[in-house]
Amino acid sequence: MMIYLDNAATTKPCAECVRAVASAMENTFGNASSMHDMGTASIEVISRAKRTLLNAVTGTGKPFDGEVIFTSGATESNNTALAGLNLRSGKIVTTSIEHPSQARVVDKLEASGHEVVRLSPKDFDDFEGAVANAVDNNTALVSCMAVNNETGFCIDVERLYKAVKAKNPRTVVHIDAVQGFLKVPLDADLISVSGHKIHASKGIGALYIKKGVVLSPLILGGGQQNKMRSGTEPVELIAGFEAAVNAYDYKRGMFEDLKSLLVNEVSKISGVRFNSDDKCLPNIVNFSVAGVRSEIMLHSLEEAGIYISNGSACSKGKTSGVLKAFGVSDKDADCALRVSFCADNTADEVQMLVKKLAETVKRVRR
Repeated sequence: MMIYLDNAATTKPCAECVRAVASAMENTFGNASSMHDMGTASIEVISRAKRTLLNAVTGTGKPFDGEVIFTSGATESNNTALAGLNLRSGKIVTTSIEHPSQARVVDKLEASGHEVVRLSPKDFDDFEGAVANAVDNNTALVSCMAVNNETGFCIDVERLYKAVKAKNPRTVVHIDAVQGFLKVPLDADLISVSGHKIHASKGIGALYIKKGVVLSPLILGGGQQNKMRSGTEPVELIAGFEAAVNAYDYKRGMFEDLKSLLVNEVSKISGVRFNSDDKCLPNIVNFSVAGVRSEIMLHSLEEAGIYISNGSACSKGKTSGVLKAFGVSDKDADCALRVSFCADNTADEVQMLVKKLAETVKRVRR
């Protein structure tokens, strides 16, 4: 039996997504640029999906005031949002907890001459206020996560967006909403999302662009998607993405119960430190088990058919540098584990995880 508790890395495609992808492959496989009925049918699938996403992204029932372009995923969305702005001058305010697909672009902008301010949650009780306070008349861009992928730390981006615009209406706000999409209310000038975090397939994401924001495309060619993202649209993946959006239900109460159970049971193991606090969404729980390196624990759990992670899947097993920004020591980061839930997970699975954790701790610490 497999117990999969690594949903922040990727989720299993839901049945609705699988059916929609298969149906599009069989019935609407035409090129959306073709001047015939099959092309028109594909355009209709894409247009419907765009309307669905525009209505879903804010989480408030109010449609997003702008457009959406489909991308290959969050990395492309983040790169398009940040590199596409063509910033020639001005300060950039960001955080020390960002995903590499955002952080590496900011590093490049810094190398080109931009002043970059990076803030860490450990240094501020009011993190949204601290980010907004760093904005001045010279600030061109604010870019940050809605929800951190390693700890679940949640930023009130609605409040942040209003505060930034009050300080400087010209400042562009970009939000990486990969972990926050369909889980928390969102608002920004640019919002990046990914399909495979909400039970759609890999290889499909989106970038929301608020009305009035001007971007230059990163991918040039045939001019698809209003010349913002050239290349033949993957109609099948877009259909699956829409189906997953319609089917997704963030069961916060259930996740709170699972997190509470996990915290209570894992706390019985000596030397455990929790790196996810009350400011974090309940579907992601990060903790460190002293004396047992993450890699050893992960292999031990894998042998029992239990799958969790030690942080961002993109770090490929490397010790997290992001945890430092939350005040986690290098020693504890080397022992950090991340459990991330989806609606299919159960209390019995949590109990089995904890049992195997305890067994491994006893064996390794001997």
